[in-house]
Formats: sequence, structure tokens, C-alpha cells
Amino acid sequence: MAFVTRSKNHTTLRSELVKVPEITAYFWIIKVLSTTVGETFADYLSTNLGFGEQGTLLFMAGLLAGALVWQFKLNQYFAPSYWLCVVLLSVAGTLVTDNMVDNWGISLTTSTVLFSILLAVTLFAWWKSEGTLSIHTVDNFRRESFYWLTILFTFALGTAAGDLFAEKIALGYFSSLLIFVGLILVVVLLWRIRVLNNVAAFWAAYVITRPLGASLGDFLSQPKDTSGIGLGTTTTSLIFLALITGLVGFLAISRRDAPPNEVDPS
Repeated sequence: MAFVTRSKNHTTLRSELVKVPEITAYFWIIKVLSTTVGETFADYLSTNLGFGEQGTLLFMAGLLAGALVWQFKLNQYFAPSYWLCVVLLSVAGTLVTDNMVDNWGISLTTSTVLFSILLAVTLFAWWKSEGTLSIHTVDNFRRESFYWLTILFTFALGTAAGDLFAEKIALGYFSSLLIFVGLILVVVLLWRIRVLNNVAAFWAAYVITRPLGASLGDFLSQPKDTSGIGLGTTTTSLIFLALITGLVGFLAISRRDAPPNEVDPS
């Protein structure tokens, strides 16, 4: 069943089976926290626990597969399953990029270009298939498949781009963080003056918040002699995982980010 929601500037036709949350402040806060965890928790598992990058990738791929099966079986948005998939995709995207650079001999520049192309191809295929990239239409298997594949490539691209700026170009983690904050502000400005529509602004912000979160994670966790502040991957991961768990628990109970589920009587 479809229903209509109205805001000051637009009317949107939606389905009751939409599987993604409303775009609120909670969404962006948890998104940035998740991207930060993706960076630090991947380092924690591969280095601190000694799993190694390839072992950690296989382990996380198994967890991600289970989480996605759970997510796809649901017929509506459920905050814990949705955000579990986001966090695991964030970690997996980081590990894919790290393995490419550290173990497969692919440079950060090449991986950044490669994931940019893969992301563009995925978005184009999604648009050609469905006629829209709006997340408010993610209400069936094919659209959700495009959605999660897009998320994976944004995370892998964000890791590559963040490391490219901070390490290869040697701007440092804090300077890289400021650059990505500035890019987010540019996207917001272009959206406010209507150069970018809602869908384009959303995906631009979604892509940029990944290297922003990765740079934040590295800045907090890495040693001071490498331009970080030295919290370590363990402490940083625990802090951000606790924040994510608390916010997702709140949203699961309050449903403040749930898609509208009442038919417009008009």
C-alpha cells in the first residue's frame, strides 16, 4: 500500500514497506559514529586481536551476511537490524580497502578511483532500473539490494579517500577531517540554494561523511606522533559503539526515525 507524506516544499509517494529510516539528525549522528567505528574497530580486530586484515575480513563477511539475511527478511524498518548492517558494512568496507592497499599491492589513488567508478556504476544501474535514487522507495528486494551495495561502495571509497588525504598526500588526520567537514558544508549550502535536490544532496553527504568519520576515527585513535591524539582503537571503538547502541536502542523504542505508517486521509 502506498501513502503520501507532505512537507513544506514537496510531496512524496511512499510505500508502507520502506526499509530505511527517515533522514533526521539521529540518522547523521549514527552514520558518522558508524563510519568512525568502521575505521577503528577494523584496526582493533586485525591488529590488537591479531586476526590480520584478511582473517578479519572473512570474519566480518560472515557476520555481515547473517545481518543482511535478517534485514532482508523484515518487511519494515527496524532500527537494530538496519544499523547493525550499516556498522558491519562500515567495517567490511574499511577492510576491503585496507586489504587492497596492504596485501594486494593496489595504491590508495587506484583504489579511490576504482571505488568511485563502482559507486557511480551502481547508482547509474539503480537509477536506470528504478527511475529514482530516493531512499524513500527502498521497499522491495531489488531496490534494497541496490541500496546496500551502494552503501558498501561508499564505505570502501571513504576509507580510500580518507587515507589518501591523510597519509599519501600527508595532510594529517585533523587537516583531512577539516577538509571533509568543509565539503559537507558546501553540500549543505548547495542544497539550501537548490543547486542540489534532496536525493543528490543526500548521496553527496552520505559519501563525504564516510571519509569524515574515518578521519575522525584515525585522529582520535592514532598516536600523537602520527598526528592523532592517542586514545587507541580499543577506547575509541568502545566509546563509539556504546553511543551507537544507546541511540539505536532509543530509536527502537521511541521510533522517532521510523517512516510514516499512516495513510493520508485526503
